Amino acid sequence: MDFLKDFWGFLKTRKKFWLLPIILTLLLFGALIVLTSGSAVAPFIYTLF
Repeated sequence: MDFLKDFWGFLKTRKKFWLLPIILTLLLFGALIVLTSGSAVAPFIYTLF
């Protein structure tokens, strides 16, 4: 949790709130790829990229 606190402090002090949606989207896509890597949905997910 220290990383998240430090990251939030960085965003607050540097006024870089526009980075938050980009990072959340990348994390979401990464989790989607990892979770569906062994399933039948994987070929359909890979066609998005």
